[in-house]
Amino acid sequence: MIKVIVTGAAGRMGGSIIRSIREMNDITIAGAVEREGHPLLGRDAGEVAGLGPIGVKIGCVIDDLLANADGVIDFTTPESTLPNLEKVYAKGKAMVIGTTGFSKEDEDRIRGFAKKIPCVFSPNMSVGVNVVFKVIQDIARALGDEYDIEIVEAHHRHKKDAPSGTAMRMAQILANALGRDLSEVGRFSRHGIIGERDRKEIGIQTLRAGDIVGDHTVLFGGMGERIEITHRAHSRDNFAKGAVRAARWVVHQKPGLYDMMDVLGLRKN
Repeated sequence: MIKVIVTGAAGRMGGSIIRSIREMNDITIAGAVEREGHPLLGRDAGEVAGLGPIGVKIGCVIDDLLANADGVIDFTTPESTLPNLEKVYAKGKAMVIGTTGFSKEDEDRIRGFAKKIPCVFSPNMSVGVNVVFKVIQDIARALGDEYDIEIVEAHHRHKKDAPSGTAMRMAQILANALGRDLSEVGRFSRHGIIGERDRKEIGIQTLRAGDIVGDHTVLFGGMGERIEITHRAHSRDNFAKGAVRAARWVVHQKPGLYDMMDVLGLRKN
């Protein structure tokens, strides 16, 4: 039986992950963690997730729980994830990171820790989104520089980072496929007299409104035609199920930094 700790356990994603774990027969919850001072500390994690009691209370200290766990699923904030990762690293456990909004320096630290522990780090754990990652890579390679590329993402009004981690991963995949440097060709806003669009630009545009769970569209615009690939998330359960799938996979892997393409076996194709 795989034993995992869920951080951010009282949040929307934490609740979805807990519900997804309870649907499986080969993985269980070894602990539930929230930030210090959270009003739901001490409550049963199952009750908070809408399941009823499961015998796991929400605490604020991950250290003591790690000894009895195989890994951690973390969907919180960079300020919480990095200290948690350091503790997981010290105990030699596995980790799944779905947190977004990291700086380049933060990502370098994650890579450093992953040299000694197995870690899945992905901005989007949805199986469908990761299939889209593979598809847009193949399309970009086939079309080359003859088609303009734009990414449009939309999320709920409460999302704190922009563009979304998923949109940035899409942009990086496209840039790599076309041999471009995203730091040079990424265009995050347009206003005023901007002149003709540069052929190698990759546009990344952000929308925030209402309760949108997550929409991402990649547009390949050519002369006389365009191709649009869209993924729409209707529920956080897709991300939660993907995260649990990643946890069940990563605990059996060698130390290293992985993503959902590895979990799903898409990198082999």
